[in-house]
Amino acid sequence: MCGIVGYIGARDAPSILLEGLRRLEYRGYDSAGLAVQNGRGVVVRKVAGRVERLRDALAQQPVQGTSGIAHTRWATHGAPTERNAHPHTDCTGAIALVHNGIVENADALRAALERSGHRFVTDTDTEALAHLIEEAKGTTLEARVAAALEHVDGTYGLAVLSVDDPGKLVVARRGSPVLLGIGENELFVASDASAILEHTRSVVYLDDGDIAVLTPTAYHVVDSQSHVQLRAVDDIEWDLGAIELGGYPHFMLKEICEQPETVRSTLRGRLVFDAGTARLDGLNLTAEDCAQIRRIVIVACGTSWHAGLVGRYAIEELARIPVDVEYASEYRYRPQLHLPGTLTIAISQSGETADTLEAMRAARASGSRVLGIVNVVGSTIAREADGGIYLHAGPEIGVASTKAFTSQIVALLLCAMHLGRQRGLPLEAGRDLVCELARLPRVVERALALEPQVKALAQRYAAERNFLYLGRALNFPVALEGALKLKEISYIHAEGYPAAEMKHGPIALIDANMPVVFVAPKDEVFQKVLCNMQEVKARGGRIIAVASEGNGDLSALVDHEIRIPATAPLLSPVVTTIPLQLLAYHIAVLRGCDVDRPRNLAKSVTVE
Repeated sequence: MCGIVGYIGARDAPSILLEGLRRLEYRGYDSAGLAVQNGRGVVVRKVAGRVERLRDALAQQPVQGTSGIAHTRWATHGAPTERNAHPHTDCTGAIALVHNGIVENADALRAALERSGHRFVTDTDTEALAHLIEEAKGTTLEARVAAALEHVDGTYGLAVLSVDDPGKLVVARRGSPVLLGIGENELFVASDASAILEHTRSVVYLDDGDIAVLTPTAYHVVDSQSHVQLRAVDDIEWDLGAIELGGYPHFMLKEICEQPETVRSTLRGRLVFDAGTARLDGLNLTAEDCAQIRRIVIVACGTSWHAGLVGRYAIEELARIPVDVEYASEYRYRPQLHLPGTLTIAISQSGETADTLEAMRAARASGSRVLGIVNVVGSTIAREADGGIYLHAGPEIGVASTKAFTSQIVALLLCAMHLGRQRGLPLEAGRDLVCELARLPRVVERALALEPQVKALAQRYAAERNFLYLGRALNFPVALEGALKLKEISYIHAEGYPAAEMKHGPIALIDANMPVVFVAPKDEVFQKVLCNMQEVKARGGRIIAVASEGNGDLSALVDHEIRIPATAPLLSPVVTTIPLQLLAYHIAVLRGCDVDRPRNLAKSVTVE
């Protein structure tokens, strides 16, 4: 993996491909390359490093052509070198392809192909695909691609060019997202719509097993048996400005500051004041369906898993349904027990997270109804789920998720309120929560006004090597998320822990060199958290407290206070996470880190 762009039409392909790659840089990558048909053959250029290096290489050795493919690679097999960068070619250089995903039987394929005389020049699993297509039988490129893919175990989003079939681009998908962009007398390919938004808003999302054949003026989609498949053309709603910096130094800061509006967008049209509930028609759950739910399983990864932990508290409190929150990557490899009345909720910003998608499929296979909470319309989870909630948070470019996290929490709160009202939550309790949700965007705005204070705090702690984040109940997941943000973008070791569990091991780490961040809004466990602060203070630890306005004087106990605006306890994670996002951001900037593209990370993890 990580990013694919393709073009076929009448315009200069290299410039379009380079711009598409630039818009995919946020996904995380370590090398880049392109292949262009120039009328005489296929010319390949690739580099280790950033897209800008590829642009410089093309300036020195220009390439011309009106069709081509390009790729940014996040290394899985083989080091991030120029040799291992995509595109990859066959023995003769007649076939070039780019690939997202993993070929799980690459070693066996490689050994068989080498015995047949094929010469491999990279360490990648992808190169086997080029040689498979070279050897495959068929009168057209698409026939050879289909024949080759019959031998492949694993996942792929694939785009292929061939000297022997000029004026054609072939695309295939299984388990890794790829879409077509429909222009006027030109067509585009991308793994992410942001790469082609400048040129078209009309896209076709390919399903697993699809093979698309593109010429400058037409396309068609077939399955592996060459049967034509009809796929709808969808319109992308967000505009180009949503994926531009707009005056901010980094996308991460822009997206942190967008949270009042993204929370508002997630709520828009969904609050029903008189009935004290949420309008969530996309769940596709009748009142009878809601009554029959006996258990909910949330599957997610990373930041989305933390949102799921918050959702567990909310659903159990409001709807009185037991909830399990599972790492999707582990869930899918456990025996799936068929328990009547189980509802599975898959959470993924991109809607393409490989582990979450497979966990959702495993849940469905065990008889569970499945819902998706995603941010990307047309994503695989959105299309395969029985229903769900779109976040409407707009594209998130920064690799470290911020606005999607708070929108996921809001979506889960809406779901909890909806289920609760269906299952006996009193009307007045529902109305009170609706009112609190309605004022939440303004509360988030006030939390963002704390940035100068947080920035000053970052200057004092940017040189630290370790942090401990502690919270209880609803704000334990916020502690986990705060630690993750710091790890992701500043490369400082940080751990999130339940505050009460600190005594069972981590307290051994506490000394004057260990900053401890307490997430401590005013709630039913606040007094317990104060006791945990005393334990840290007694051992010389330095305490940073994220506390609510009006909940007592902590100056004698803590070294630094960040006072967030008060809100209902159930909603507090949306607010307490804001200063932790800002703290991680400003520490990373002070340390000179690449905030939007942290090392080793990819925005959408579409491989295991």
